[in-house]
Order: sequence, then C-alpha cells, then structure tokens
Amino acid sequence: MHRFMKFGPAVLVAVSFALPVQADGPQAPVALQETSAVQQLSLIGSDYDWTGGYVGAAVGYGRVKAGSVKDNGVLYGLRAGYDWEMEGWVLGVGVDHDIADIKLSGGSDKLKSITRLKLRAGADLGKVLVYATAGPARAKARLGGRSSTDTGWFAGVGADYAIDPQWTIGAEILTNQFNKFGGSTTDLTATTASVNVGFRF
Repeated sequence: MHRFMKFGPAVLVAVSFALPVQADGPQAPVALQETSAVQQLSLIGSDYDWTGGYVGAAVGYGRVKAGSVKDNGVLYGLRAGYDWEMEGWVLGVGVDHDIADIKLSGGSDKLKSITRLKLRAGADLGKVLVYATAGPARAKARLGGRSSTDTGWFAGVGADYAIDPQWTIGAEILTNQFNKFGGSTTDLTATTASVNVGFRF
C-alpha cells in the first residue's frame, strides 16, 4: 500500500499519456491502408494509354444463314484503326476485312468475305479495353448460283488486353445483317466470333 501511494501518481500519469498513443496507434495503419486503397483505385485506367493506331490479324468462326439454309465455317482477316482515350473512355475508328469460305448446306452458295467500317466506344479499365462496335458492312457471297456484293450493317461487342505497350490480344462477337442480298429476295445473316492479335503504334 505504501509503495502504491509512493509510485501510484507516476503510474497514473504514465498510463494517461499511453492511452492516447494506444488509441491512435491502431488507427494510423488503417488510415494508411485506406489511403493506399484510394491511390490504387485512382490508378485504374491510367496505367495504359489507348491513344494511337493499330494493325492486327484475326481468326474466327462464323454461322451464316441465307433464307432457309445455314452453315458454319472458319474465317480469317486483317484489321487496322485508331483510338482516342478521353478521361477513362476510348473512341475509335477502324476497318477490317474477313475472308470466308462458308458453304451453305454443302451447296455451291457460300459467303466469301465481309469488310467493315468500324466505330467503337469503350471503357478504359487499365490494360483492358471493353467496347461496343457498329457500322456499315459489305459482303461478297454466292447466292442462287450468282456471285454478288451487298451493303448492310453490323454490331457487336469486344475486349482487348494489352500484353505490353505494343502488343494486344482480344476477342470480338459480331452480328452482320444484309437484307435482300444483292437485290434478291433472300436476307443473309452472319454471326461471327473471333480472336485477334494487334500491334499498336
């Protein structure tokens, strides 16, 4: 008891100074973690610049329907374009040309090629670009024993991933529609899914 009376005030003073330090102590790491998380979130979308031109190649698979006949097959092609990044969004224009040899129900009718003028708009998610695309399309096909071309439209979605500042890989799904193809009474529809490799500059 005598010792407590002697040292008690000193202990109480020490505890009174220690409590605020302990109370503030656990909060400092939490505050640092919160600040770090905010900084990391602020960096999303800013670690890759999608502004610039690109060229690439693609391979894919198409499902073609013309009137009551339909069939599937492989297609491949080239693409090129230019993108502009603006505050987390990306707008772009491009062109691609796909070569196909998709015969319809095993007959002589077939889809030969599709060329597209592409407009696309997407969200910059850092090294990932997710976008929607649409525009006019021109196809060459053989229908009813006659080869002809026709202009229609396409629309779809896609995504690109930046492997490094120059190279990207991506995937795309498109619906291509041509009404009364080549002046005939037959509508031609092609749904295509493709993967691509691109070089940006």
